[in-house]
Amino acid sequence: MKRDIFIGGAWPYANYYLHIGHLAALLPGDVIAKYYRLNGDNVIYVSGSDCHGTPITERAKKENTEPRAIASHYHEEFVKTFDRLGFEYDKYSKTMDDSHKKQVQEYFLRLLDNGYIYEKEEPEDYCEVCATFLSDREIVGVCPNCGGKSTGDQCEECLSSLNSSEVLDKHCKTCGSKTVMKNNKHLYFKLPVFEKELQELINKNKDTWRKNALGEAQKYIDMGLVDRAATRQLSWGIDVPVKGYEDKKIYVWIEAVLGYLTVGHDVAESRGVDFQKFISDDNKNLRTYYVHGKDNIPFHTTIYPALELGLKLNYRLPDYIISSAYVNLNDEKMSKSKGNLITANELLEEFPRDTIRYYFIANGPETKDINCSIPDIIQVHNKFLVGVLGNFVNRNLSFIMKKFEGVITAGKVDEKIKDATKKEYEVVGSLIEKGELKSALNHIMEYVSLGNKYYDESEPWVKVKENIEEFNNITYTCVYMMANIANLIAPILMDTAVKIKEILNLKDLSWHEVELNGDITLKEVPLLFNRIDEK
Repeated sequence: MKRDIFIGGAWPYANYYLHIGHLAALLPGDVIAKYYRLNGDNVIYVSGSDCHGTPITERAKKENTEPRAIASHYHEEFVKTFDRLGFEYDKYSKTMDDSHKKQVQEYFLRLLDNGYIYEKEEPEDYCEVCATFLSDREIVGVCPNCGGKSTGDQCEECLSSLNSSEVLDKHCKTCGSKTVMKNNKHLYFKLPVFEKELQELINKNKDTWRKNALGEAQKYIDMGLVDRAATRQLSWGIDVPVKGYEDKKIYVWIEAVLGYLTVGHDVAESRGVDFQKFISDDNKNLRTYYVHGKDNIPFHTTIYPALELGLKLNYRLPDYIISSAYVNLNDEKMSKSKGNLITANELLEEFPRDTIRYYFIANGPETKDINCSIPDIIQVHNKFLVGVLGNFVNRNLSFIMKKFEGVITAGKVDEKIKDATKKEYEVVGSLIEKGELKSALNHIMEYVSLGNKYYDESEPWVKVKENIEEFNNITYTCVYMMANIANLIAPILMDTAVKIKEILNLKDLSWHEVELNGDITLKEVPLLFNRIDEK
């Protein structure tokens, strides 16, 4: 029976290019989606660009343009980058889309009607010259920790995260005048009322959420949940569909995570599928995955589930949280302000996308922070892709091209290899479904190494002179392994998988054992991978 699979990849913020931290965090979603599609399951894999919020408006001011222009530019860049990396979203959207806005407003009103959103008045920073309330990023002042220059949410010198109430000597960033405190009304979301259900969710998913997700989610609850502002004093964002709030927008945190539901709905509708039934907790055939970086854990383990609960639509809460740790560059934490980061595009200029995908699954921040460097990527490429996988395929087939003009005579596949192959699909598939992608890839490479060992121990270069039937059996067994390796690596190395299938003149990729039938004629055998000069 086909399974229903919902995968949500975190929405990158549309104010700069995608960097390798984004890549490492989001790649697992694409791998999992590809795997389930190879199984023939019903997959809805969605994401989009987070286009609203103060950082975008601030950047627009600096560049003397409109926030929409900034968000549109980086959204288009994201689309190109994900395509270059081989990501296959069913829909990659953006929070500026009318469909998203309309559905978010409907969800907002439903939360209000259900009694989970209420009005509260509190003092906020106000500029009397500009006659406006100020957001965190519109405030400049002095850091209480180091005395350095600070905005309302972060020190520019020591990089401490701050609350605007902590910042000293506050001034309006636009006109420079001193701020005053003035009462302002906002709508708030009653997050604490869901504490019991959120704790039950954590307890239920101890085997399916990554450890850092469980730890951060528990810490977030133990610190004490508080009501969160659902509206913000901004000119750029989604309008609040409540009378008296015409000067405010829906807070980004509430509308961005709801994007999983709005875009999921759009994909389902385009297929003639009832999204309410698809995503329902009553759908026992459903699995939900949410894929993101460590900094997004509270939004996916606490806030998003609370919003789902507040909607009272019986939506499935997150089954799997695939949360990655951080990527450091050359032993330093990456920072846009320091200029210490590598964009995904820069990496794509240097390496094939399969090399990049292999590296960030084999060495990615699955359980702990990692250090990335260009020499590391080159070494991994040469050692594993050239030395193990490429070596197995090319030395086998080059010998056939040289001795038999590319004709592989049908033979008998070794039974031990067949048994190992069938087991490989089960083991690797189970690991991918659990989000243990590094272990899955290790298993695949062990299978490739088994092929190299089998080839070496069988000595086909000797058997070709002594026993041609045995030689044919050895070669056919190796080609059988190649055909199945193509399937096994396809979720991670799709380009390489397709290349192997084309070399062997075999049909489409899928997640089940390939059994060869008859002679195979090779047209040409290009190198799977070229060695990269470490210098």
